[in-house]
Amino acid sequence: MLRRTVLIVALANLGYGLVEFTVALRIGSVSLFADSVDFFEDTSINLLIFLALAWSLKMRARLGMVLAGILCVPAVAALWTGVEKFLNPVAPDAFTLTITGLGALVVNLSCAILLANYRSHSGSLTRAAFLSARNDAYANLAIIAAGLVTATLWHSAWPDLLVGVGVACLNADAAREVWQAAREEHRAAEA
Repeated sequence: MLRRTVLIVALANLGYGLVEFTVALRIGSVSLFADSVDFFEDTSINLLIFLALAWSLKMRARLGMVLAGILCVPAVAALWTGVEKFLNPVAPDAFTLTITGLGALVVNLSCAILLANYRSHSGSLTRAAFLSARNDAYANLAIIAAGLVTATLWHSAWPDLLVGVGVACLNADAAREVWQAAREEHRAAEA
């Protein structure tokens, strides 16, 4: 059941990641770009979990450490895109930003609900998948807020830019949590 769940989550992330990446490029959004890269990272994590569930505890712990590194990729991508947006501060289309963030929220909440029952199963692997989906839902709420703020209060690139940096921070914190869980599992497997 867990293998099927992570495969469904991987496919959902891949599909919406493609949608969000296309929209991010079209409207020049840092937060959507960071979130789309995060969708691709979630796809990778869930596909790796799908393959690794039959592995030994030691091998799963090692993969957990690799996944912690993968969780850093969206953070780096968001910071890079943020620097580019800082140098060319054009506000993205607020309506498109908000609607795309809402779609991402639906996908991520659905994935988090599917994974919630398994977040402690198989240690760091499923913890990585659950944390990614949960953090992405928080990021999507911030993206929606950035779109609404841009549309109504402050027509600027700053709301989008700030949310993009916030997404980077969420991913860095999730990477830290997964790394710690994987190290504990690795020590337990060594004992």
